[in-house]
Amino acid sequence: MNRQRFIFLNLGHAYDHLFMLLFPTVVLTLHGQFEGSYSELLLLATPGFVAFAVGAIPAGWLGDRWSRSGMMAIFFIGIGVASILTGLARSKTEIAIGLFFIGLFASIYHPVGIAMVVQGRDKVGKLLGINGVWGNMGIAAAAFVAAALGDLISWRAAFYIPGAVAVLTGLVYVWAARSWPLTDKIAEPKKDNMMAAITSSPEARQAMWRVIAILGMAALLVGLVFQTSTIALPKVFTEGLGDVTSSALEVGGMVSLVVGVAAFAQIAAGQMIDKFSIKAVWIGALFLQVPLLIVVGMISQVGLLIAAFAALVIIFGEIPIQDALLARHTPDHLRSRIYGIKFALALGASAMAVPIIAGLHATGGGFEWLFGMLAACAMTVGLAAIWLPARPLHLEAAANANAD
Repeated sequence: MNRQRFIFLNLGHAYDHLFMLLFPTVVLTLHGQFEGSYSELLLLATPGFVAFAVGAIPAGWLGDRWSRSGMMAIFFIGIGVASILTGLARSKTEIAIGLFFIGLFASIYHPVGIAMVVQGRDKVGKLLGINGVWGNMGIAAAAFVAAALGDLISWRAAFYIPGAVAVLTGLVYVWAARSWPLTDKIAEPKKDNMMAAITSSPEARQAMWRVIAILGMAALLVGLVFQTSTIALPKVFTEGLGDVTSSALEVGGMVSLVVGVAAFAQIAAGQMIDKFSIKAVWIGALFLQVPLLIVVGMISQVGLLIAAFAALVIIFGEIPIQDALLARHTPDHLRSRIYGIKFALALGASAMAVPIIAGLHATGGGFEWLFGMLAACAMTVGLAAIWLPARPLHLEAAANANAD
């Protein structure tokens, strides 16, 4: 892969998560400026998370049919402009509209950027792991950037300054992309050997639908675990760490530290799936999450920090595994669209996560119930993953045909 392009794809992944998670920390400082409780103000993020999910499907289609590189340019510049406009908001309605457009442009990255990372490669684990770390660095930076700029300047600066950086990055990307080979032009399928193999018999088609059902359910439920954990974490630390933290900046620093260190689990996970059974590694990660998530909802103080870190190591490590599973089962000319559907489900969990967190917090359900629900999600996917084929679909179909 072109090294320069890979750097931009990694930056894009970091920006994508950073911009989507600025508001969950900014909202901790808005009480004096806008009416409403934490729960009420957090709901302003819902339109953005809905757009983040729904936009992934048309973004993937445009990436396959028009230009993946062109879509990335729109992503960088669009998300930056939307963030600057959010910083100009004078009412809760204007904040919600700004967050909607941040989510809409953010929806481009996953179906397009991830497809560019895996394009033309068989061993994708390490690349996905590195790219995933950058995405999680964006999650880690979001809490600290929002808290630092909010405390030192104003909550508006938490949108202005990152927005300006993203626009500048987009302009540099457009300039740099002129010298890259046109490798994002996706060849039209030659009645694709992979597609022919996986539709060649009733058994092969049955396996295909089983994979679709399991990975679709996983995208939704694992997405809910990931999104809910990262969105709720600033508030979980605010309430659970007690005397350990006393300001939004300190909470943001703690979130950034825990997420930032845990993020490197993705490199280890990527290397593991290049060497060992991807199915076995995934099932192990899913079942390990269950007790850790339960513990996060039950304890406080330093124990909460340790449990949250351990849970996030597994949650983040799982990300390149799902993306690699999709890459091994889908042909390249359909990959952005398939990723678009996957991320529409996974990121749709963001839209569900916000009202779930707000509702449980407002009604006194607390984080014990929240993380218990997330543990149940991980357990459900782990049990379903047992039924995945051990080999890529086209190889499974070929083996079945030879056996016949």
